[in-house]
Amino acid sequence: MISLFDIFKVGIGPSSSHTVGPMRAARRFIDGLDVELDVHHIKVTLYGSLAWTGPGHATDTAVVLGLAGEAPDTIDPDQAEGIVAAITTAGMINVRGRQVRFAPTSDVLFDYETIPPVHPNTLQFLALDEHEAIVASARYCSVGGGFIVPENVAETTSYTLPDMPHDFADGAQLLARTAETGLSIARIVLANESALRPTHEVEAYLDLIIDTMMGCIERGLTQRGALPGKLKVRRRAAALHEKLQRNTLQNQCSPHEVMDWVSLFAIAVNEENAAGGRVVTAPTNGAAGVIPATLRYYRDFCPGASREGMRDFLLTAAAIGGLFKLNASISGAEVGCQGEVGVASSMAAAGLASVLGANPLQVENAAEIGMEHHLGMTCDPIGGLVQIPCIERNAFGAVKAINAASLAMHGDGEHHVSLDQVIRTMAETGRDMNHRYKETSLGGLAVNFPEC
Repeated sequence: MISLFDIFKVGIGPSSSHTVGPMRAARRFIDGLDVELDVHHIKVTLYGSLAWTGPGHATDTAVVLGLAGEAPDTIDPDQAEGIVAAITTAGMINVRGRQVRFAPTSDVLFDYETIPPVHPNTLQFLALDEHEAIVASARYCSVGGGFIVPENVAETTSYTLPDMPHDFADGAQLLARTAETGLSIARIVLANESALRPTHEVEAYLDLIIDTMMGCIERGLTQRGALPGKLKVRRRAAALHEKLQRNTLQNQCSPHEVMDWVSLFAIAVNEENAAGGRVVTAPTNGAAGVIPATLRYYRDFCPGASREGMRDFLLTAAAIGGLFKLNASISGAEVGCQGEVGVASSMAAAGLASVLGANPLQVENAAEIGMEHHLGMTCDPIGGLVQIPCIERNAFGAVKAINAASLAMHGDGEHHVSLDQVIRTMAETGRDMNHRYKETSLGGLAVNFPEC
């Protein structure tokens, strides 16, 4: 299984694979440099999807921040712009206590021609001496969800964790573990995580994720104005929030209004993500609103909701997300948005079903339904920005998750298509999908929408 610490990560927007991953790669490169090297100049090259949508995803900004020693989970989003501006003005960056030449506008290169051999999200770092000779280099792949791996091992990396009391590698094995032990999926995951670190640390991390998700919603409900980028998309969450509150006070709620609240929660998160705010990668930033919106629905609208239930929601969701990462992909550049919003919806459906009393078979069915109806979803962000259709797409992913959980719980857990089969289908669909529809902004809405 893959740890929930890898599935849920605190970071900044707008993209886990194009912002969080490159920032971590840059930080790793700098931290790994030998202090004895005669480094005078740093250059970075972005390839594939990182080049095509890099400006819209703020990939160049993320690289600069990583080279400056910042990390996605600790950086203050409000300070990021100032850090980059100072480096750009100086044309220098502090590397291990030394000032090194680095001009972001000319030393972060976008290579639109070279096809990266291993993964579409590839970036290269070069450290040069005073004669522009290479003294150190590294190439990383940002494989989704903020994960980075060296390019030379990207195809063979194993995500299996050692010494798990209830290890599982697919849905069938997970269900077998629940049947053998009588434990819920959440208890299975908690036992595994507690074998790696003290249980109180696991619970503290779950609470951090919950609080960050809820805090992101709250901040998103108050912000106004236009989102960054040439589309000038205006934030909608604050106005929609006021309207829904007014309807409640005037007793003018329609029967479907709960879905408007769910959509609002997702929109609030993804507007924050698009603005570069602090979000939880769940399992990616492009899909960061689905699980918080569904979790907030559970907290605010489901009788009997509790903090413990919110933890179990995330533990169950982490199990499902890990199966997709292990056996398919959560990278939009690799399999399209089915690997982002689709996976998030599947995770959220399973999490919600579990805390509403579903048995493991019903939970697995909810996860399967959540993905089955996202199969083939393309990733075609207009202008390379994580705004259209990404923000609304998260709202629909959350609504689908709730519907999937409900449908599964109206059944007995028996169904024709298994979660493993739908995961395999998603992976095959992603491989067959034309690259123009996989986070390149070269197809779909990205080319059929007039930007000016």
